Amino acid sequence: MSDADAPDVLVLRTGTHGMPVEEYAAAIRERIPELTVELARTPAAEREKIANAPFVTGMTVDEDMVAAADALEVFACAYAGTGHLPLETFEERGVAVTNASGVHGPNIGEHVLGAILHFTRRFHVAERQQRRREWRHYQAHELQGSTVTVVGLGAIGQSVCERLDPFGVETIGVRYTPEKGGPTDEVIGFEGEAFDDALARTDYLVLACPLTETTRGLLDHEAFVTMNPDAVLVNIARGPVVDTDALVAALRSNWIRGASLDVTDPEPLPEDHPLWTFENVQITPHNAGHTPEYYERLADIVAENARRFADDPDAELENQVLP
Repeated sequence: MSDADAPDVLVLRTGTHGMPVEEYAAAIRERIPELTVELARTPAAEREKIANAPFVTGMTVDEDMVAAADALEVFACAYAGTGHLPLETFEERGVAVTNASGVHGPNIGEHVLGAILHFTRRFHVAERQQRRREWRHYQAHELQGSTVTVVGLGAIGQSVCERLDPFGVETIGVRYTPEKGGPTDEVIGFEGEAFDDALARTDYLVLACPLTETTRGLLDHEAFVTMNPDAVLVNIARGPVVDTDALVAALRSNWIRGASLDVTDPEPLPEDHPLWTFENVQITPHNAGHTPEYYERLADIVAENARRFADDPDAELENQVLP
């Protein structure tokens, strides 16, 4: 394929959440009819077409593919996280990298709210009794007046806070730069007495942060001992933000009321793992990110960036994480 035949946007073949990647390519094509958008549907097509493609989008790409991408200038990652990409290679090559930040806001915000209400009204108790055909009243909780701490105030954390606003809760936000403020009643950093104090008075702890050196193992044995025993953990971040052994010990010792886990460490969770056996643990298979609007929202970002790049290869791109 010559440079003249190269598409303006090349879409790689891997889809997500069982949705055909053709839908993603079509959504981009609808938004930028003036540009050529091509889907590489087979491994051979990917290897051939990426050689001359300046703007490529997909869920992932490996070192071998990048090595073959002689003309690559922009890689538009179709996930919000980019830790799985060969970022060092991209940086060495001067390739701009963007992500899908903001795409997940509504659906993950709703997932978190659902998990909180699940434990507030103790629906898991009702489900257990229903399976037994047992009509017996049980005590529940009330969300109003609770304290909810949201760790990470990016697009997802902000979406969670927006959806909590009508429920009359006190909110604490945790971010790297607390001086920037945020959509919560308080904003604190990740370390020190303020963070420990937040753990001690939190009723619902929502993890919505990226996995970094700071956040890896953030919830360890000491954190669970410090937490309010009536607290519920909701993790839609990454599994290793929580020390799994410490979580199991906390659940066994009643140091926390329960946990809703969309991510685990390890992941997938092995069939014989003890976390499956706790009645006060809700497990979803990394599913909070699913939404039927995923490709539409992602295409809004990617198509706009492709248009900017076509007009000016040095233009600043939305959601640019490199360089």
